[in-house]
Amino acid sequence: MLEYTIDAARRSSAFDRLILTTDDPHIAEAARLAGCEVPFLRPAELALDETPHLPVLQHAVAWLAEHTAYEPDAVMILQPTSPLRRAEDIRQAAALLESTGADSVLSVSAVPGHMNPMRMLRVDEQGRAVLFVTGQPIRTRINRRQDMPAAWVMNGAIYAFRTRVLFALSPSLYGESSVAMPMPDPFGLSIDTPEDWQQAEKALG
Repeated sequence: MLEYTIDAARRSSAFDRLILTTDDPHIAEAARLAGCEVPFLRPAELALDETPHLPVLQHAVAWLAEHTAYEPDAVMILQPTSPLRRAEDIRQAAALLESTGADSVLSVSAVPGHMNPMRMLRVDEQGRAVLFVTGQPIRTRINRRQDMPAAWVMNGAIYAFRTRVLFALSPSLYGESSVAMPMPDPFGLSIDTPEDWQQAEKALG
């Protein structure tokens, strides 16, 4: 999966530098062989299962600034769990970040009509089923899928953002303005389950 991501990134020609952050020497060597820089190994305290993206990116950007005097204006996260992501998707995200002036660009996938949040339910304090979004009785729901607003979900394939948002007063990967970049199926597929793996294998032939 790592090689698919590195290959797409290299073919996109969107980057000054392509860098992997990992704590695993074997993964680091595989990345180097595939044409990716691994100038440092990630500290163990930033390589836990529950470690969020933000401190990992803050560490990487700060390390590069301190040790190589490299301070990019923008950064993009490309997780290897999205192997179907294409070079053109990467180029599009970079172009959107540049053209819109937004703080970030996020790749998104369409939510199927039957899973639209306007159809979802929650259970209130009295145990009654109500519409998840509005809390109204189910009888008020929109019945026709065609009448529902389109819904999207971040698919994790691409996060592009201005470097400054990492170190803002309220640091994040998103900033105050985020632009959505729709990706058609199956290119935004994120491998989280054995079923996702099978779908990716089928798509890759």
